Amino acid sequence: MTDQLGFSTRAVHAGFDPDPQTGAVNVPIYASSTFAQDGVGGLRGGFEYARTGNPTRTALEANLAALESGRHGRAFSSGMAATDCALRATLRPGDHLVIPDDAYGGTFRLIDKVFTQWGIEYSVAPVSDPDAVRNALRSNTKLVWVETPTNPLLNVGDIPALADVAHAGGAKLVVDNTFASPYLQQPLLLGADIVIHSTTKYLGGHSDVVGGALITDDPELDAAFAFLQNGAGAVPGPTDAFLTLRGIKTLAVRMDRHCDNAETIAEFLSGHPAVAEVIYPGLPQHPGNAVAQKQMRRFGGMISVRLRGGRDAALKFCSSTKLFTLAESLGGVESLIEHPGAMTHASTAGSALEVPEDLVRLSVGIEDISDLLADIENALL
Repeated sequence: MTDQLGFSTRAVHAGFDPDPQTGAVNVPIYASSTFAQDGVGGLRGGFEYARTGNPTRTALEANLAALESGRHGRAFSSGMAATDCALRATLRPGDHLVIPDDAYGGTFRLIDKVFTQWGIEYSVAPVSDPDAVRNALRSNTKLVWVETPTNPLLNVGDIPALADVAHAGGAKLVVDNTFASPYLQQPLLLGADIVIHSTTKYLGGHSDVVGGALITDDPELDAAFAFLQNGAGAVPGPTDAFLTLRGIKTLAVRMDRHCDNAETIAEFLSGHPAVAEVIYPGLPQHPGNAVAQKQMRRFGGMISVRLRGGRDAALKFCSSTKLFTLAESLGGVESLIEHPGAMTHASTAGSALEVPEDLVRLSVGIEDISDLLADIENALL
């Protein structure tokens, strides 16, 4: 039934009906590590041990799948736990994958520092160039790993074109949809095999819970994810699952406000003398604007800027705002500012993925736009 409903309706209702005994409209927090069985092997409701399954987590997983128009959803204790599971479920020693040339620093660190020790090879390519991704494929390529928009340079990848490239090379396409959220973009409908989220970000939306998710239509992939989810045990607790579900209910209205504010700020910064470049997919001059218009509902709440004064100007900007809090992470209701080169992407220093020193990343929140503009203007004086 939920597949036929609108996005906001699915966000509110998918995964849980009011409790038949109490009428509670929210899923309970099932704070239980184990579940009584009706005889040996007789699972009551399918639950036995909370690492394997918990009713609150099950409700979240069903909701996540519905939001991404997928059949299967798995929740994890963090976005990096979901990333680790996706890699281990699909790669074996001797395999190769392609990653963005401006991938999230944590993803790069995991692949470069951990998975290479396991005999995994990788190449980098710009997600905005399907031909470059095609040229990066090898005979042993099993995954093409894409962020769109990317973190932190907000490059946009054409998901259908990248899916064609990956599948023609015998690989699967993974799309990190964290920056867009399912409200703005649904990669499975565009040809992706796996969607990954840091649910810490826009899905949770309130900077109060850490989590991750994998969604797929492929039952074999889901079975592999489920095996590792249980076997490795990087699962969210029931309170974390509840908080993420709570946040999801307002995802659509929050994302519209994030986008409204980001579009206004991007236009303001484009004309500011202290700013050398504004990187935002919603601007006509952004090289990925046409693709973003084709596959996204709107352009998101993330903006990156490059300052004319270089690294010193970037650091001064980061330390001078009052409403934009200097902090890592993104996607919460409050506005955040950071210097990727020294913070979230420090692990890329000296690599092909190193980010510019004059780059500042803004996660635009849902505050009053006049206050945010005044804060930016004062910080750039």
